[in-house]
Parts: sequence; C-alpha cells; structure tokens
Amino acid sequence: MATKQNNKRHILARYAIVVGIMLLFSVTIVWDLFKTTVVYADEWNRKADKVLTDTTPIPPERGKLLADNGTVLSANLRYYVPRIDWFTDGIKEETLMKEIGALCDSLAAFDTTMTATQWRQKILQDRKAILDAPKTIQANGKKGRKNRAYKLFSKMLTHNEFERVRNFPFLNLPRNKNGFYSEKHDRRIKPYGNMAARSIGNVGEDTLSSEIHGRSGLEMALDSLLYGQPGISKNIQLTNGIVRAESVPAVKGYDITTTINIQLQDIVENELYDMCVKTGAEWGTCVLMEVATGEIKAISNLDLNKQTGDYVEGVNHAVLGYEPGSVIKTISMMVALEDGIVDNIDAPISTGTLWSYAGCTVKDEHGGATRTPRQIIETSSNIGMAKLIVQKYGANPQGFHDRLREMGFFEPFHSGIAGENIPWYQNVEIKNGGRVTLTRQAYGYGARIPPLCTLAMYNAIANDGKYVRPHLVKKLSREGEPDSIIPVTYIREQVCSPENARKLRIMLHDVVWGSHGTARKWVQDDKVEIAGKTGTAFDVVKGQYGGQKRLAFCGFFPYDKPKYSCIVLLRNANMGAGASSGVVLKNIARKMYAIGLLGNAPDYRAAAKDESLKNYPTLYASMNDQAYANIDHFLGGSKPHRYARPTAVSKGVPNVVGLNIREAIKTLEDAGLSVVFTGSGMVTGQSLSAGSSYSRGQSINLTLRNY
Repeated sequence: MATKQNNKRHILARYAIVVGIMLLFSVTIVWDLFKTTVVYADEWNRKADKVLTDTTPIPPERGKLLADNGTVLSANLRYYVPRIDWFTDGIKEETLMKEIGALCDSLAAFDTTMTATQWRQKILQDRKAILDAPKTIQANGKKGRKNRAYKLFSKMLTHNEFERVRNFPFLNLPRNKNGFYSEKHDRRIKPYGNMAARSIGNVGEDTLSSEIHGRSGLEMALDSLLYGQPGISKNIQLTNGIVRAESVPAVKGYDITTTINIQLQDIVENELYDMCVKTGAEWGTCVLMEVATGEIKAISNLDLNKQTGDYVEGVNHAVLGYEPGSVIKTISMMVALEDGIVDNIDAPISTGTLWSYAGCTVKDEHGGATRTPRQIIETSSNIGMAKLIVQKYGANPQGFHDRLREMGFFEPFHSGIAGENIPWYQNVEIKNGGRVTLTRQAYGYGARIPPLCTLAMYNAIANDGKYVRPHLVKKLSREGEPDSIIPVTYIREQVCSPENARKLRIMLHDVVWGSHGTARKWVQDDKVEIAGKTGTAFDVVKGQYGGQKRLAFCGFFPYDKPKYSCIVLLRNANMGAGASSGVVLKNIARKMYAIGLLGNAPDYRAAAKDESLKNYPTLYASMNDQAYANIDHFLGGSKPHRYARPTAVSKGVPNVVGLNIREAIKTLEDAGLSVVFTGSGMVTGQSLSAGSSYSRGQSINLTLRNY
C-alpha cells in the first residue's frame, strides 16, 4: 500500500513538473506576444512598413546612337552566360549519360576548339569535381557549395548563339531536369569598331550608384538623353506571401540620330590614317562639315601608339585649343573687311620682310615690298596681316578681342561633343607688350583655338557669312517614333556680309590656285576646285618655341558652290602644311567626287532629253518588261538600249545570251546547271550552246560585258 502511494506521488510530481514547464513555456509565448503586439508594436509596424515600402531602382535601357541614315553606331546588346547547376535535384544520372554523347557532338560543332571526346571528358570531370567538393563557409557564415553555377563556355554568347545552345540535347530539357540556365549581361557595342570611336565615346559604371553612364564623347555629352529614367520596383503583399513587382516602369533612353555619315567617316579616317603613316605624325585630326547645315558628317582623331607603332582613335583634338598659326589670318582678314580697314582687296600696302613695331621686330619670309590684301592671304604674309589689324586696334589691343566676341567667336557651340573648348586669347594691355601680342595674335600666336572653331568660321565664309552652329545631333526618337528633330541654328545670322564673304572666298581660292599660293603645289585638282588656307604653328616647349610643328589646312569645296568644309591638323608631320594636311583634304574631296557627292552625279533625265550631248550614258534595261517600263518612265520618256529577247529553245541548254546575270543564273539553275561567270554587265556568251544536251550538275561558263 505504501509502495502504491509513493508511486502515485512520483507520478503526480512528474505531471506537475511537465505542467509547470508547459505553463512557463505558455507564459513566455504570451509575454513575447504581448511585447510584439503592445510593447514593441510600433517598432514591428515600422519594420513591416519598411519591407513593403522599400524600393529598388530598375535600370532603364540605354538609347542607341545612330548614323545619319539610321545605321547603328553604338547600342546595347544582350549577352548570355550559360550555366548548369549540377546540384539540381531533378538531374538523373541515367538521363545525363544517355544524352551526353549527342550533347558533346553539338558542342563540338558549335565550339570547334575542342572535339566531342574532349567536351565529354571536360564536362564529366568538372561535374565530379563540383559534386565532390567539400562545403565551404560563405560570407554569410553558412555552409555552402563552391562553384555551384558551372560555366559552360569561357565566353559570353549572343542571343542567336544562346538560342542555338539551349536547343542542344539534354540542355533542351526543363530546367528542373538539367539545371540549365543563363545569366544576362548588357554590353555597349560599336558595330563599326574604331570608326569615330572617340567621338562616339564610351560608357562605364558609376562607382557610387552602379549605374551605367557615358564617360566620353557623345555618350557623355548626351548621357542625360541616352540614359532614360530609372523605374521602381517594390514589395507587394499577396495572400500567399510578399512578391516584388514593378511599381514605376523604367523609361528607355532616347535613340539619338547623329549627323555622322558612315561612308564619309570611312573616307576621312582612311585618308587621315594614310597621311599620318606617311609623314610619321604624332597625331592628326580631321572634321568634315556640311556648309549649309553645320552637320558634322565625319570626325576622326588618330594618335600614334608608341608601343605598337600604329595609330589608334585617340584624344579628341578637334575640340581642344591649340595655337592655330596662319589659318587664323583669314579670320583676322574678316575683321579687317567688316571694320572697313580693307575695302579694295587689290589695293597694295607696304609690307617688307622686316617690321619694327612697339620695340619688337616681326620677320616675314613671305614678305615683299608691297602686298595687296589678296596677296597677304595668298602668300601668308605675317607683316601684312599684323599691319592691317594694328591700323585700328594698335591703340586699343583689347578691342580686337571685343570685336571677335561681338562676332560670336567665343560662344560655345554645344555641338554634342564632350570636352568642347572655346577659343582663348591672351589678355592684352595698352602697352608695348600688349601691342606686340596683338600683332602675333593677328597671324596665329598668343591664342588657343580649337580646330572646330576655326572650321566654323571658314564654313561661314563658304555660306555667304551665315555663321551656322556645328552639331553632331540630328534627331531624338523612342521606339522608332521621332520625338524631336534638331533644327539648323546660327551663332550669328551673319558673321560677315555676303559681299565680304565673297571677297574672302576669292582670297582663299588664290591660296590654292594663285601663282604664289602656299598650297598651289599640292591642293590643286582637276576634278574638284578647292579653296582654303595653310597654317603652321610651332609648339612651345619649356617656355620656348621648339622645332615641332602643327600643320593645318582649312577650306571648302567645290569652290563655285561650296557644299562641304573641312579642317585637317597634324602634329609634327615631316612634310609641310599643304603637302600633308592639304593633301588629306584634297583626297577626301576627290573620293567624294568619285561617288557623286559634290553635285556631279550624272543627270540621266536631262542627258536623255539632250540629243546634243555626245557622251551621255548608255542605259540598259532588264529583260523584265516591268523593269524596262520603270526605266523608261523615270528617265522622262527616253529610250534606253534594250537587248533582244533570247531565242527560246524547246529542249537542251537554255539560251541566256542578252540576260542580266541574276536572270541568267535563275534560268540555268532551274534547269539543273552549275553557273560560273566572268566579267560584268549582260551575258554575251555561254560555254554550252543553246539547245545542246547536258547532264544535271554540269558546269556552264558565262561571259558578261558592259556595252
């Protein structure tokens, strides 16, 4: 009995302990619940609100940079990094081993650096190493697997490449059965490589925001338009949990159509490169601009890479300031004409080869006893130009700067090119030193002028005095729809009168075509009449002018109706300004003429109507009746030459003599023959005679000729 009582007490004690523990646990839960819902309610509500109100920016898609015809110069391209997670539960060993042979055959065909056997060995060995690797301590303190995401290729794949790979055997299974997935990366690409690369510019990641922004060139200058507007994503409470969803959509950046013409850019870069190589120049820059609109059609900057000995797209010298040398004399002459210092450009003034002024002597290797204003520009006379300017501004040297400022010479262009400088002139005072500085500034020293600013003034001369703003941006658009078209604007409606612009054009024509012109030996051309000015400036080294030179030529063409203006600047070339920079401009003009860009394209309609023209072009029409009718219509009723329709044969080799090559190939291949041809134009002969017997697959040789 006593034993039973003791057992009962022990049991009750155990129950009491269990109940006590449960009560203590319940009290703890209730207390924690009380603290959460009452004591710390505000804090927990703030945390909950923070989870639901926290936002994450959505980066926008960066806009494209386009050439003047819509061709892509720079754009984002999505690349893919294919990966396999070998720890995916759904991967079956038997499935992998069954498919790996076909998978490796496909991989070997796609990436020929390894055979199918090597692919198989690599994949199986890498997989085993990953699966057998011990768990490691991660940054968050937890154990995890190393190299869980297996990288299938060492390079990233384009969209088309990735779509091909994802359809390979085994990789085309659902992800839960093969662990195959991809990481997506957007890269900025330039389809034309280094062409205009410096002007287009580069992008990079901002160290603070991790956003991708422009670092140089147009990418930087137009970054606010190209970047777009970031979107916002935030957490949303749903019945079965919290999900992240887009709250404010990202707005894609503008697609920006530039004024760059790919064909002209290619011409400019090649000519500048060839001259840099020929003369051993340290660097060169060239800008080609359309006279009427100020559109920059091509711009190139080449720097010598001393390690490789080759030239690469480098610093944008076109917008950096340099002492301009004698190309500035044309602008000084413009001031002289506008201020009435010069009226009659054929009236001589005393010049000489030495001139003492304000305690300093000016030397002039191009001087003579007298020079007319035309001859001052033609022979590039320093004394002549300096004497004209000091006539009015010798007593007030600062007045020359003020006059240039009135003309808009110091106003920024906002051309769209990053790093654009404005002209700088050394301050002058009404002292002998200031007066001497004025004389030097009149012929190209004591100032730093970006080549683009010099070109804009020459362009105004070609444009009857209209000072059009140079620019690289033509149009803004989104999703292919135009948003803004950038109009032609003017720094000044007239920087000089049309009459004075005409006089300046005559002077610049003399530089190339005059009997003493500084460019006469190198820039004259029988196809394109060019006008312009040479310029040479010595570099300053340790406060002294050294032996290294900058050689410039700035001008426009064709002379009678200028369509394009151009400036070329080379540093330390081993030839003179006309023989180096001038020849670059001439070769550019010649190539533009050759492709009909200077108003010299044949006018077939006019030629067809003018029977007096002896050498008007012979025109050929296709045997296709509609094509012939189209040519007949668009040539205004003229009758182009038409071949007789080939005589049809009932069997054997078809008769294709008289057809164009496209029609001939189709006819012969439809008959089962293999076509080889030589020449160009229309078919004038065939190796297998019409109607002769042949075997399918037999080769036939065609002879083509233009009449």
